[in-house]
Amino acid sequence: MAKSAEELYEERLKRSLDAMQLKLPDTVPVIPIIQAFPMYYAGITIQESMEDISKAAEAWDKFLADFDPDMTQGPLLSLPAKVMERLDLRWFKWPGHGLPASKMYQYVEGEYMKADEYDEFVFDPTHFMLTKWLPRTLGALEGLSKLPLIRDAMWFGWFSIVGAFGLPEVREAFETLTDAAEELAKYNAACAAYVEKMKKMGFPSSYGGFSWAPFDLVGDTLRGSHGIMTDMFRRPDKLLKAIEKMIPISIEMGVGPAIASGIPLVWIWLHKGCAGFMSDEQFQKFYWPSLRALIMGCIEGGIIPVVYCEGDYTPRLEHIKDVPRGKVVYHFERIDMIKAKEALGGIACIMGGLPNSLLVLGTTEEVKEYCKWLIDTAGKDGGYIMASGALVDEAKPENLKTMFDFTHEYGYEVYT
Repeated sequence: MAKSAEELYEERLKRSLDAMQLKLPDTVPVIPIIQAFPMYYAGITIQESMEDISKAAEAWDKFLADFDPDMTQGPLLSLPAKVMERLDLRWFKWPGHGLPASKMYQYVEGEYMKADEYDEFVFDPTHFMLTKWLPRTLGALEGLSKLPLIRDAMWFGWFSIVGAFGLPEVREAFETLTDAAEELAKYNAACAAYVEKMKKMGFPSSYGGFSWAPFDLVGDTLRGSHGIMTDMFRRPDKLLKAIEKMIPISIEMGVGPAIASGIPLVWIWLHKGCAGFMSDEQFQKFYWPSLRALIMGCIEGGIIPVVYCEGDYTPRLEHIKDVPRGKVVYHFERIDMIKAKEALGGIACIMGGLPNSLLVLGTTEEVKEYCKWLIDTAGKDGGYIMASGALVDEAKPENLKTMFDFTHEYGYEVYT
């Protein structure tokens, strides 16, 4: 007798959480990190999915029905083009806005906080973000640069502050925000509805919130890669103060939405801590202490952090193993998997490691062989989740399907 969607949901959820918590599941779970693949697979463009989330949802319906993941994120990454266009988002290119219809969107770095603005940012991050970062990165909100210091509103200071909201450029910015917010509310409602739809179909959601390492929040959004790399040498003390300021903010970013959603998983996307970007000495000084504080903040909030380690993290294994047992998932793009299991076995769940290139260029037999090696190596005694190394855009459907089917079949044989 076929299992009901409710039974499949509970089975998949238990399998995934068992692996995350270093318990032995019934088989190796598969939790894919998927980006454009469902759109390619369904025959629509990325631009269509970003301009009409209902089309993205239909593509995801087909993907879920055909590939059978244990957890998944749904059409969340089909970002709302209308909102970004309305706000004149400057740090992004997307299909139909600087890119062809089926090319994945791209981040455009910039130095949106100047080197001499560290003290201002650390003293009052909210005012800086409101009057400098937003106007610099969202062209339609340039009027916000005219806002006064809200913190000066005490006593009769509110006279001058309230008056500033009547300035034409400020009013225009808030009118634009209202328009964008209404459109964004539609997108958020559609995403929330799809999470509920996935549950009724028997698929747990793989995320409750997202956050980023404090170093990356400064480097990605404020200073840019060039800026933060030079700051490690030219103004390390100011950089460390900014990183310290970002720790509670990064915890709040992830834990709050996860608690509100009822899904106890926060994905932490690492960008600049890998080998090749900084030395191990710099990692110990600038990156790991604040990242560990974020991880611990998630754990203390009752949330499982899923830490996506972009790039090669083999040299960082001795540092990142300093976490509580069975409380953290590390997803690796590139890693010496044998060393990763030696360092993290019995401490943290390992996820990923299947090369995206193999999904694009390999054969089904090659995919089977690599999945078997990963399960035999990282999955020994549990604590492993199968996934590609990076977000999947292009892939041979038969190769991706093989990753799912073989992992469930072989993982069952190994664990039972």
